[in-house]
Amino acid sequence: MGNTKPAGNQPATDGTVDLEKRPVAEVLATLGVSAETGLSNEEAAQRLTQYGPNALVEKKKGLLAKLLGPFTGPIAYMIEAAALVSAFLGRWDDFAVIFGLLIFNAALEFWQDRKASSALAALKNSLAPEATALREGQWQTLAAATLVPGDIVKIRLGVIVPADLRLVKGDFAAIDQAALTGESLPAKKKVGDEAYSGSVVKQGEMEGVVIGTGSNTFFGRTAQLVAGAGSVSHAQTAMFQIANFLIVVAVVLALIMVGFQVWRDIVVQDAWKWSDALDILPSRAVQQEVLDVIDDA
Repeated sequence: MGNTKPAGNQPATDGTVDLEKRPVAEVLATLGVSAETGLSNEEAAQRLTQYGPNALVEKKKGLLAKLLGPFTGPIAYMIEAAALVSAFLGRWDDFAVIFGLLIFNAALEFWQDRKASSALAALKNSLAPEATALREGQWQTLAAATLVPGDIVKIRLGVIVPADLRLVKGDFAAIDQAALTGESLPAKKKVGDEAYSGSVVKQGEMEGVVIGTGSNTFFGRTAQLVAGAGSVSHAQTAMFQIANFLIVVAVVLALIMVGFQVWRDIVVQDAWKWSDALDILPSRAVQQEVLDVIDDA
């Protein structure tokens, strides 16, 4: 990865520098911040506008969209058409089975979406509401949502880590990150180590520089996976593409069969005569004129 430092005081948090692996001094220089004074309020406001709040953003859908979602799409439309045809032909047993499957599928998708939303809400509740940050050379208690890359943050016993940090000062800290990494015991941290958003400090006190906020944290990426639990997978996408192709093929074949049958019944049938087609004309006089033209030809 490149080592180029950003011009001026703008942090390079776009992936050009691996802030998780670089030496602490290089991380501070890349983020354009001093561990002694922190960011200025003006710079913090600019970065908040640039990177967004340190929070999990959930794309919410309306109740009507959630309810109607399972009934839209080519496959759903084909099944619904089959149900309507069954009803039109009076095959109510077939209609009941097809309609029941549609309702079951819709209920299952709605339940999965509710489960994912509940899990995401539980994850949000485990985030830190506040943080102690160094701004303008002074320690301040801020809303965790206002933290930005480059903020210097203090963590101590009992505090929830408010964002992904690289620890820059302090002797020792033991952090419980079992919910994120599965470790059974608190992880011992020293200067240069990383502390994950959402983990809990069990011992010690240290200072760290924010290297990731919101959905760009380890916790945020985990929450995105939970939020996407009901989304369409690659396998489902491939299945839908195959199904759409088969639907098109079926429609084309049906049109060909109908056209062939019409051609066979009207054109090929031996009993067919011009008078059969003339029956659709409005008057007998018009029919006779047409027949005269045919005879003259």
